[in-house]
Formats: sequence, structure tokens, C-alpha cells
Amino acid sequence: MLFYRAAVALSRSTLNYVAGVIRRHRKSIGSTWRLLNPGQQALLVLVYLRKGDTFAEVAAGFAVSTTTAWRYIQETVKLLSARSPKLDQALKKAKATELYVVLDGTLIPIDRVKADRPYYSGKHKIHAMNLQVISSPTGTILWVSGPLPGSTHDLTAARMWGILRALAKAGLIVLADKGYQGAGEHVLTPYKGKGKPESQKISNRSHAKLRGPGERANAQLKTWRILRKLRCSPNRAGHLAKAIHVLHNREAQAG
Repeated sequence: MLFYRAAVALSRSTLNYVAGVIRRHRKSIGSTWRLLNPGQQALLVLVYLRKGDTFAEVAAGFAVSTTTAWRYIQETVKLLSARSPKLDQALKKAKATELYVVLDGTLIPIDRVKADRPYYSGKHKIHAMNLQVISSPTGTILWVSGPLPGSTHDLTAARMWGILRALAKAGLIVLADKGYQGAGEHVLTPYKGKGKPESQKISNRSHAKLRGPGERANAQLKTWRILRKLRCSPNRAGHLAKAIHVLHNREAQAG
């Protein structure tokens, strides 16, 4: 096996933050010694999330076993995921700072076969997990849901996670795409159908212009390559996305 040095496009501030989270956790559980110190464990996890390397690849790069790398990553992802905001907290903060929010669904491709029908999105022709994302008008990620099978419709997913009810309670104006039609009066969606009058066409263009920057939040999640295709349990998609949400916001603050 060959080894080489490589860079990961993240700030020192983010590394220090993750190392601090790990250090405090080790102290709380009384862990006195490990193969990697908190800084090295943090770097291993960031490489895995940002570059999408396999467990075996990151394990070899940090001179630990694949099992140890897996354990370090699982532990740290759960610690970070637990720091992501709850839905009510995120909406309360958004109510104080944003004119409106954008609700959108995204699919996280997974490594599955044709037999796994619940995971198959007929619209996108891929096996995936459905995540719901709420973002600000500028594309800042405010909240990420847990995962549901890729065959789940966005509107169904939003109802299952209680998102629509929470948004209505918060009194927020919500922009969403046509997949959310029927979500309620507080969720504004484009007009459907052909041969629309000019007034509806103008409304749809304005709606898309306002919604567009917010929908780019999903693309920001996938700059972390681990979310481009999961080779692990599909149910980990939510923990990974929530952990990345925390890290992405840290990066934004550092920048």
C-alpha cells in the first residue's frame, strides 16, 4: 500500500472545535488513553466526512485498524449530531432573524440493489434516503431532519417529521417547490399546470428567485463528499447530515 500527504479544505478552527468536543467527552466517560489523541481523532473524522474516503482508507492513513477508525467516526458523528439544533429551537431563532424560510427535500444516494424498493426514488431513479432541510433566504442551513426511505414523497416526509405543524406554530412564511402543494396556507408554492395566465407566470418567477438561494443549502451539504453516496447503513444519513450541519456552520463562522 502506498501513502501520501493530502490537504482537506477545512479551517483550523473547525479542527479545534471537534477536538474540544472529543476531549470533553473522553473526560466525561473517564477514557484515559487511546491510540489517537483528540486532535488526531478529530482530523480522522473530518477527512472521512469531507473527502468521503472509506473506513479502510482513513484507517490506513492514520495507522489504526479499520474497526478503530469506525468506532472513532461513529462516536464523533453522534457527538456532533447531538449539537445540531432541534426543530423548535431552529424556528424560534429564524423567527427573530429571517423574513421567511425555505423548505426543501434532498436525496442522499445509498449503496443498495433493485430489491430494496422502499429506498428507491422513482422520480430520480436512484436508491436514496430522503432528508428535509430548512434554510434561510441566503442559503444558511437552519435545520436538517432525520432520514426516511427515498420513495417517501417530500410532503409526506414533512408531515411525518411534524415540520408543517411546527412552521405554522412559529408563524413563519415558508417557500417551497411544487412537491409541497397542499401543505397549508403558510407554505407558499408555485402555480401548477400548463397555459397559466401571465400573472401566475410572473408569480412563479418571483417565487423561484426568492427560493433559489435557500435551496442551494442542499448543495452545500453535499460539498461533504460522504453525503454523495453512503456505503454504510442508510439510517446513518440523518446523524451524518446533522453532524455536517454543525461543522458547516462552524466553517461559515470561521470564514
